[in-house]
Amino acid sequence: MQTSFTLAQLSNPDIAVANDILRKCVHCGFCTATCPTYVLLGDERDSPRGRIYLIKQMLEAGEAATEETVRHVDRCLSCLSCMTTCPSSVHYMHLVDHARAHIEETYKRPLGERLLRWLLAKLLPDPTLFRWALRGAMLARPFGFLLPGRLRGMVKMAPKALPKPSPMDAPQVFEVEGERRLRVALMTGCAQRVLDPAINEASIRLLTRHGCEVVVAQGAGCCGALTHHMGQVEDSHAKAKANIAAWIAEAEGEGLDAIVINASGCGTNVKDYGFMLRNEPEWAEHAAKVSALAKDISEVLAQLPLKPNGAAQGRVVAYHSACSLQHGQKITSLPKQLLAKAGFDVRDVPEGHLCCGSAGSYNLLQPDIATQLRDRKAEAIAGTNAEIVAAGNIGCLVQINQGLEARGAGRPVLHSAILLDWATGGPQPKGL
Repeated sequence: MQTSFTLAQLSNPDIAVANDILRKCVHCGFCTATCPTYVLLGDERDSPRGRIYLIKQMLEAGEAATEETVRHVDRCLSCLSCMTTCPSSVHYMHLVDHARAHIEETYKRPLGERLLRWLLAKLLPDPTLFRWALRGAMLARPFGFLLPGRLRGMVKMAPKALPKPSPMDAPQVFEVEGERRLRVALMTGCAQRVLDPAINEASIRLLTRHGCEVVVAQGAGCCGALTHHMGQVEDSHAKAKANIAAWIAEAEGEGLDAIVINASGCGTNVKDYGFMLRNEPEWAEHAAKVSALAKDISEVLAQLPLKPNGAAQGRVVAYHSACSLQHGQKITSLPKQLLAKAGFDVRDVPEGHLCCGSAGSYNLLQPDIATQLRDRKAEAIAGTNAEIVAAGNIGCLVQINQGLEARGAGRPVLHSAILLDWATGGPQPKGL
């Protein structure tokens, strides 16, 4: 692809990166076949190739984003399936992230849209505020039909019950059982702590049982992915820096072999901290070190000798590969291998490359498209006839569970770590 940025524009390091990415695109269109929004809508502007053209025009003009460009960029899930498909290695993730930052800086959204995005950016990354918001939504559920559009959908998506906060999410050190093989920090996250604290609890038991000392670092919190994908650079970078400071303190103190992340959406973002902060000299080196230490929990468990106890033998599991894991981190077979090693009969989900529609806050911002993808994914999972569904990302777990319930095909939808914990001596998960 030819570009026409001026020398002055190219002096901006972000524009220089965008220029390099754009020039790699050869217009082949392979990405259109695996893009969820193009599969659903059939509009070239809702494909990666179409969005690349729109982003190119927007950045070259150096002017405020247009309503058309914003509409089609907003519809992108950032599932990154296009990056897996692309034969030219176009780094679409960095390009669309920059486009969103430009949109946030130059485009004034309608008041309702601004308020919704402000609300999500404040509530979701803060476990205390998010918990209170969910309690309010649960109370409002019977009156949800009175609310306007997306607020109605948000109230409908609130859980029917809310688990208690886990004391294991507080900063502390969990001693290893037996010989210590690794010392790791566990990222406890934000929304996941509220929606399903059992995931972190199972992860800690699983890691300590298999030779890891686990530290929950003081000062670590939300990874910043949610506001990062809204183009809110200052907020997302502030959250990244808080985590970097917390984990570097541990790494330079007692030492760290890895930073374990059990929400793959967060993992993709943390692994990108080095790029995000590359232009900030006081943070760049530490950010790159944190990105190098960041590992999905499956990557760490693969280094450890799993000790199955036979509890899971023969239980049939449909494994949903979260987009952020398979496309963002290129981790595809590892979680399935771990589940199989633990005794599960693991089945692939048809159309496994397509997003479930959760995509961070996408199901709240683009509910119509998200629901179509959710129902398509639920139908594919139900067709496997598996008794359990496993995934490695909290957003996917919530989205798939709601999709299965909507079609009357409810079954346990559980994080892989919870299943592996049970299969190696942990408590039996609820619903099994």
